[in-house]
Amino acid sequence: MKSFNRDTSYYNEKAKDANMPVNHITLRNISTLDLPEVKEYTPAKIVHLRKKSRLSQAALAKVFNVSTSAVRQWELGDKRPSGTSKKLYDLIERKGLKVLI
Repeated sequence: MKSFNRDTSYYNEKAKDANMPVNHITLRNISTLDLPEVKEYTPAKIVHLRKKSRLSQAALAKVFNVSTSAVRQWELGDKRPSGTSKKLYDLIERKGLKVLI
């Protein structure tokens, strides 16, 4: 089994401030972590983030685990990214591509 080295320092600090262990986050106490709001992404913003990350549509699709067609449709405005994909775009925008690779 592959182990992941996750940087939980942000959440550890928030959890410490809220007097709760980070490994015991529930729906009741998650609001104390002050999670960033995930916004909507326009087709232009989606293209900008992809190009800024120096990815082709096919490469971004692979990173997001979606079809190349889905990325193309988002960029054309025919469809909008789902909640999970919006979260991934948010991570790329705030932290860079390295958090997903």
